[in-house]
Amino acid sequence: MTAAARPAATRLLMTASGFAGLGYQIVWTQQCGLWLGHEAAAVLAVITAFFGGLAAGALLLGPRIERSAQPARWYAACELVVALWSLLLIALMSPFGDLVLQLTGVAPSALRQWSLAFGATFVLLLPATAAMGATLPAMAGIAARWPTAAAPRDRSIAALYACNTLGAVIGVLAIAFWLAPTFGYARTAALCVALNLACAVAAWRLFRTATGPSAAARSAQQQPASAGSSISGAGSRGLLLRFAVTGLLGIGYEVLVVRVLAQVAEDTVYTFALLLAVYLVGTAAGAAMYARRVHAARAPSHDDEPVRDRLLAALAMACLIGTGCLWGAEALKTFVLQQLGTHMATALLAEAVLALVAFGPATMVMGALFSHLSAMASAQGLSFGRALGVNTLGAMTAPLLFGVLLFPALGPKAALLLVVAGYLLLIDVRQWRRAQVMVPTAALAVVAVLAPPLAFVDVPDGGRVLRYADGVMAAVSVVEDADGVARLRIDNRQQEGSSATRRVDARQALLPVLLHPAPARALFLGLGTGVTASSAAEVPGLAVDAVELLPEVIAAAALFRPEAAPSPRLHVLAADARRYVRASDARYDVIVSDNFHPARSGSGALYTVEHFRAVRERLRDDGLFCQWLPLHQLDLASLRSIVQSYLVAFPNARALLANNSLQTPVLGLIGRRDADGFAPARLRPPIERAAASAATGRLGLDDEWAVLGSFIAGPEALRRYAGDAAANTDDHPVVAYRAPRLAYAPDSRPQDRLTTLLSALSITPDELLTPAANTPETARRLAAYWQARDRFIASGRNVRPSSDPRQMAAQVAEPLLAVLRISPDFRPAYDPLLLIARGLARVDVDAARELLNALQRAQPARPEASAALLDLSGPAG
Repeated sequence: MTAAARPAATRLLMTASGFAGLGYQIVWTQQCGLWLGHEAAAVLAVITAFFGGLAAGALLLGPRIERSAQPARWYAACELVVALWSLLLIALMSPFGDLVLQLTGVAPSALRQWSLAFGATFVLLLPATAAMGATLPAMAGIAARWPTAAAPRDRSIAALYACNTLGAVIGVLAIAFWLAPTFGYARTAALCVALNLACAVAAWRLFRTATGPSAAARSAQQQPASAGSSISGAGSRGLLLRFAVTGLLGIGYEVLVVRVLAQVAEDTVYTFALLLAVYLVGTAAGAAMYARRVHAARAPSHDDEPVRDRLLAALAMACLIGTGCLWGAEALKTFVLQQLGTHMATALLAEAVLALVAFGPATMVMGALFSHLSAMASAQGLSFGRALGVNTLGAMTAPLLFGVLLFPALGPKAALLLVVAGYLLLIDVRQWRRAQVMVPTAALAVVAVLAPPLAFVDVPDGGRVLRYADGVMAAVSVVEDADGVARLRIDNRQQEGSSATRRVDARQALLPVLLHPAPARALFLGLGTGVTASSAAEVPGLAVDAVELLPEVIAAAALFRPEAAPSPRLHVLAADARRYVRASDARYDVIVSDNFHPARSGSGALYTVEHFRAVRERLRDDGLFCQWLPLHQLDLASLRSIVQSYLVAFPNARALLANNSLQTPVLGLIGRRDADGFAPARLRPPIERAAASAATGRLGLDDEWAVLGSFIAGPEALRRYAGDAAANTDDHPVVAYRAPRLAYAPDSRPQDRLTTLLSALSITPDELLTPAANTPETARRLAAYWQARDRFIASGRNVRPSSDPRQMAAQVAEPLLAVLRISPDFRPAYDPLLLIARGLARVDVDAARELLNALQRAQPARPEASAALLDLSGPAG
């Protein structure tokens, strides 16, 4: 290979290697999270273990590679080890995960979970991550052995680092927006394996002649030693300390900013990819600029402390500016969307702008600072592998220190200001009185004293914050509006329920529970406000377990049931729902999974084939599983994939509606471990028991027709609806990558999706009832109920709400009376008309009497209309 082609070849290899390295990190983090759980300890342990392996490789292999006369062989061997071990992991990941899952158990202590999560992941990934950690020192060794006539920037570690980071950027974006959604994780990992193999072969063929001592060593041999050229051990220790602390602070800043922006951005798989890509772009750009403008202008020197200190001061100021911009993140996002419109592309651009403002300047200085410290290490004769390993060790501790300990303990503002202070403290004390240090120090003090807490909570006019907590995984708030309605939010974006939705939340508990003739034990995956699980616990004889990922949500749920003490039959556990289902050996009569927002990061894993199969294993022989789906947050294409996945685990699944709402429709998939149907007579005892305990209250579940009338689809209709949609699996999570489109740019109204769904689905009494229960009279009443229900929903599509009862009567009276004539058993149309009649009584008594008479004729069994007529005639008599 010609001398002119060498720099381009090394940079191309570093770019490809960086693509593969970040590709593995994304794939492995997602795969490990499936069996470790999504608790903070598990998620951060994977990242920590990955960095730990990189550090081990750089520290243990880096110095040996640098002393070797044949670094090309080392580089090729490292790439080969990464490829072979990663190929093996495609097969090993799942069985290894099952083993760790059993060792972890259902409710491990934080120490046990962290130790197992970190230790197991570290051991599993170590061969590959250690080899990754040695690739950059090996390539630096190859470049260092080029002739001394080569340009300094051609041998520059900064240039290699910039290309490696640029490859990581390309990898992040390609995997998030193309490879993972299209091919899944295993095939994406296989592509990365192919890249590593290509790098190994190319390095072996192109750089076999790069042998002998490095250019720096040759230069040192040609120059006489002098007293001033030897570097003290104290200088080396100080340099290594700065490598370690800058690694800690750099990743700490990333962890903190990502957590803060999760409260402003949509928190999808694309959000994290964009934030990480911008962080890496800035780092690569800073290293490239340093290599081109600074390092190329002069040879490195061990006495470069002034430049180092200027970079540290600039980095402190850049992080402070980035932190300050976070207070205006919501306004900036709103401005971008207002200027460009609401589309998925513009919504992603808005998130990229947020990342650029928060990360751009800071990461560029980070890239330049790392490059400069590397140049100083080279000038001092300090092993680059050792320096890189120490830097990565610092980065390894950042997720635990900043993400788990400092963020929830101090809050984001104080934690971010600690990062700024950390950079300032690394500056030589003799420089502290210079303006370059005093200006960021003064700005830091001003922000610390005058800036408000860095929290995002939307409080309506006349409202107040009842509770706010920064947790390890999310910020949880409870806000009460002027009408006294309290709402639970996670990261200020995801409403988990409110005091105004208690009726609907309770129905989501009672509907599946009442479908079982004699439930003794139920499991609820997801707690929210706690109303759903608490309502189930009110059913006599039913023990309820509830699993919630966020401890802060468990604490906040107490605010939504202030009038009653928690039921002794309700047991709440802070744990990951997927991990609990797979690790537990308990069996349940009923399992209910909350309507998790499918677009939120991590939620898509609760809608996979593997998870549904694991839930099936937790059911008793006659048990049933209800998966609620938020149709107001779910596009129909993603719904088809979820239905397809559910049918794999429950071939005889049916679908029902939790409510008849057009604005927040909730769909439920019902699957039984056996293939039995339902019998109205078997439903009456549990309905009566629930009614006797007041568990059903005013939920509209007074009889078997209300329960069975909620169904909208049988197995055949669901299979037709799913069609050829791809199933959502752990390896190919299509929902996680498709569902965010609706969150970024809604393309339809919930009521339109509901009516489209109802027109595509159907159910017959044969598909729902047992043969013995499927009598002609039962089938007739049930079919009439379903017809009335569909007409009721359709009648509300074009209604314009009004406070004038006469206008409301003109819009809905005749359509709803027609619904009541179809099915006397259908009660949801009765109550709105009764309410309108009572309103009419205040302004038009004759119209009220006419409406009440029509109600009495439509459903003579109900006493409310007759009582209201007596009230009307009382004063006249």
